[in-house]
Amino acid sequence: MPAASRGAVVAIGNFDGVHKGHRALIGEAAAIAKNLNAPLAALTFEPHPREFFQPQADPFRLTLPAQKTRLLEALGVRHLFALPFNAGLASQSPDEFIDLLQNKLGARHIVTGPDFAFGKARAGGVKQLQEAADKGLFGFTALAPVRCEGEEPYSSTRIRQLLQQGKFEAAAGLLGWNWAMETEVVHGDKRGRELGYPTANQQVQRYIRIPYGIYAVRVKIEDEAHWREGAANFGIRPMFRVEQPILETFIFDFSGDIYGKMMQVQPVAHLRPELEFKGLEALVEQMKQDCAEALTVLKSTRL
Repeated sequence: MPAASRGAVVAIGNFDGVHKGHRALIGEAAAIAKNLNAPLAALTFEPHPREFFQPQADPFRLTLPAQKTRLLEALGVRHLFALPFNAGLASQSPDEFIDLLQNKLGARHIVTGPDFAFGKARAGGVKQLQEAADKGLFGFTALAPVRCEGEEPYSSTRIRQLLQQGKFEAAAGLLGWNWAMETEVVHGDKRGRELGYPTANQQVQRYIRIPYGIYAVRVKIEDEAHWREGAANFGIRPMFRVEQPILETFIFDFSGDIYGKMMQVQPVAHLRPELEFKGLEALVEQMKQDCAEALTVLKSTRL
């Protein structure tokens, strides 16, 4: 580990979504780091343990690595340790994981949530971390559950449910930011271009699956500081059928070449489900209506 990161206060978690509960955890670690005049670090795992143990499960991620890193850095995290979650890490004993924290990371203080578990079969937890702290290996703080207005703890699971229902404003209220998917823009079949609506296509299979259909969206292209507006289709395109759902975004008033660039797509409102049309003329007419509706929605929900 870099010498500059040794002696850090380390917040540990999956941090999927970097929601308000995670932000409280990072805030607690930041306060301790300031008091100790120590660097602030975060320890997370990639892939998410659930992806490792259930590789065939439905996609569920709220944030992928680059996006999560950026969100954590915005909270003041200066060192991010993303441990590869593999069979070796999954089979470690709790003592081996504690040794990693003490000797490999050189952590001065550890901060976790109350339910953090580690080691083979999740045999380790806050009890073992407190025992290590009592031995003087490092300091330790287990943050109490951070609850939202409904008195339930902030939860990535609850946020996933809201996104699956297309309730983006409610999800943002729990996240503390407007959720967006971020992946590389890839080549498609150019069908949108032929119809007069060229789209930026993205594979988003690891993300939580939002309802299929048409969306009013905001997009942020790599290396740009501002958000653009557009309309997007997420799904399997009933008229043409693709094997995996794809995100296709028509960016208003834009004609640049962005293949290979990373792009964030923030769904603002679900306008309608996917439909199958009798012909291309009907499809194009509906696309025109969709873009007009998306523009109206976006004008009424300015950032």
